[in-house]
Amino acid sequence: MIQLYIGNKNYSSWSMRPWVLLQQAGIPFEEVMVRFDAFTPDSQFKAALKPISPTGKVPVLVDGDLVVWDTLAIAEYVAEQFPDKQLWPTNKAARARARSICAEMHSGFTSLRNHCPMNIEAHLPDTGALLWRDQPGVRADVARLIEMWRPLLQAHGGPLLFGHFTVADAYFAPICTRLLTYALPLPEDIATYVQRVCALAGVQAWIDGACAEQDFLDFEEPYRLASQANKP
Repeated sequence: MIQLYIGNKNYSSWSMRPWVLLQQAGIPFEEVMVRFDAFTPDSQFKAALKPISPTGKVPVLVDGDLVVWDTLAIAEYVAEQFPDKQLWPTNKAARARARSICAEMHSGFTSLRNHCPMNIEAHLPDTGALLWRDQPGVRADVARLIEMWRPLLQAHGGPLLFGHFTVADAYFAPICTRLLTYALPLPEDIATYVQRVCALAGVQAWIDGACAEQDFLDFEEPYRLASQANKP
């Protein structure tokens, strides 16, 4: 069976993408969680991953003797191994567009990712309001999401970016959780898409797992004290 090495579900946005892809597509896999303790060379996290992945990062997919690292490479491998799941759009032009927006996510949206780190079990609307006021990069990244998502939803008729669930929806699932955590302002059609993604069974399973962890890591929490964590 495929093994997928992931980090803490509450914080690990890159781990979330292939986990949701496999879970939502109904592809059996074994989850191996490697807890974040630090990312220094002598950390337990790095020690656990060093024998498995050359990068010492998550996610890592292991299929027999094959090791695949990097989220986009994992998505491509899974799509090739399970063509019946149609994890990329079947139409060539739509498939190229889907790959393009995933690649853009892979290398872009740095302001949103840096200023709004993934923190699923937290609710930080006050922080989000300050970031929206003070960080033009965050506003620009959200504007780009709207510019990207809206024509795709209109062209394919929803409910997801390319009609049915694809790698693209899994790729943007952590962004959707960020938008909710920080309560960033969205137009109604985009907010509806965000809610649809978060309601997907695979995404909800990840969210439930993240909320159950109750594992506060101060180096992942720029906006909260330990005493504030895990409170309703």
